[in-house]
Amino acid sequence: MTTIDLENKFQQTIDNEEKIEPRDWMPDKYRKTLVRQMAQHAHSEIVGMLPEGNWITRAPSLRRKVALLAKVQDEAGHGLYLYSACETLGVKRDDMYAELHDGRAKYSSIFNYPTLSWADMGTIGWLVDGAAIMNQIPLCRCSYGPYARAMVRICKEESFHQRQGYDIMNVLCKGSEEQKAMAQDALNRWWWPSIMMFGPSDKDSTHTAQSMAWKIKRFTNDELRQKFVDVTVPQAEFIGLTVPDPDLKFNNETGHYDFGEIDWDEFWKVVKGYGPCNKERVDARRKAWDNGEWVREAAEVYAEKRAAKKSIAVL
Repeated sequence: MTTIDLENKFQQTIDNEEKIEPRDWMPDKYRKTLVRQMAQHAHSEIVGMLPEGNWITRAPSLRRKVALLAKVQDEAGHGLYLYSACETLGVKRDDMYAELHDGRAKYSSIFNYPTLSWADMGTIGWLVDGAAIMNQIPLCRCSYGPYARAMVRICKEESFHQRQGYDIMNVLCKGSEEQKAMAQDALNRWWWPSIMMFGPSDKDSTHTAQSMAWKIKRFTNDELRQKFVDVTVPQAEFIGLTVPDPDLKFNNETGHYDFGEIDWDEFWKVVKGYGPCNKERVDARRKAWDNGEWVREAAEVYAEKRAAKKSIAVL
């Protein structure tokens, strides 16, 4: 078969809503797009543990501490699922780590903001994980089989994280005036970064059109952003919080909320590595990698000893 025949067969498989599997033929650009997206997704899960991990020892009760610890553990698992999915395309995990540590790889811009209060844990769960769910549920129907299957479990756990976060905000809003003010302050700081999580506007997105054609993505950045706003604004109003957007209003004609202009200068600044916590996050990952070297070495020695024992037993 010619390359054109292979490409036509590949696209027909996708158009038929069938999955592409690791051993199937695929265009090099499709593979590169998947590796870029899945690696970025995996990095985001791992880096996303850092701002929440800072609050495990400061959680206000044992119940909240256990729930937050479980959530951070889930995020580590999500990262491992996604790194494994990347490996099905022939990418080495150590190479992905190296790209994160030296700044070549990207991760979600949202994790480059500081967590200043306990209410931030609620806001991250409610808004950040809520935005993640909005973006990730369609990925359960991604054309690449390993990615789609990994997302099924991830989305189930992210739903728990979102409910946990909203519960924290709800409890704070029912508490003292100071607690409600803390919740409002957290919403004020995290609202716009959460809106930015969906990526650049459709007119500035260089990957969306092709990813949609390959059914890696099912919705554009702006479509997902609008869905998120439509769902989240009533949730904020229900617990008595005000979304920090003076231009926000419901449009009866479109059936959607109109919202203000995003500060794209801030978005690109953070994406390019100049956000409030970019350096801190990458430094923390490098430190963890360096401190864990002895563990990796010990694991390799143990694996070699087990393999040697098995080979002797076979003889």
